[in-house]
Amino acid sequence: MDSLLLIIGFVLMLLGIFGSFMPVLPGPSLSWIGIALLYFTNAVPANYWILGITFFITVLISILDYLIPSKGTKKFGGSSYGIWGTNIGLIVGIFAPIPFGFIIGPFVGALIGELLYDNKDHGRAFKAATGSFLGFLAGSFMKFVVCMMYFGLYIWIVWENKSGLF
Repeated sequence: MDSLLLIIGFVLMLLGIFGSFMPVLPGPSLSWIGIALLYFTNAVPANYWILGITFFITVLISILDYLIPSKGTKKFGGSSYGIWGTNIGLIVGIFAPIPFGFIIGPFVGALIGELLYDNKDHGRAFKAATGSFLGFLAGSFMKFVVCMMYFGLYIWIVWENKSGLF
C-alpha cells in the first residue's frame, strides 16, 4: 500500500508541475495532494506544520492565479470590459481546439473586451491585452516555482524516510 501511495504521489507531483502551465490542471493543488499522500504511508510520520503551511500556500496561489491576469489588464490601463474579456478568454481558450489556446485566449479576450469598450483606441486595447498576457505569464511562473518547491519537499521527505518506504 505504501508503494502505491508513493507512486500516486509522484505522478501527482509531475502532473502538478505540468499543471502549473496548463490552466485545466490545478498544478499547486495536485502537488499538495502528492505531498499529503506521503503522510498516509506507514513510514512517514505526520507533520501537520508542513501540511498546514503548504496548504495555506496552495490556497493563496490558487486565488492569486485568478486575480493576477485581471490585475495585469487593469495595471496596463484596461477597463472592466478588458478584465471580463480576460476571464472569458481564459475559459474559452482552455476549451478551444487550438494550440496554446490557454495563452492566446486571455490576450484575445482582453483585446476584444477593450475594443467593445472603446473601438477607436486600438493602442490602449492592445496595451491592456498585453497586461493580461504578462499577468498570465507571471501567474504561471509563480505556480511553477511553488510546484518545484513542493517537488523538492516531496523528494526530501521520501529521502528522509527511505528506509521505511523502500
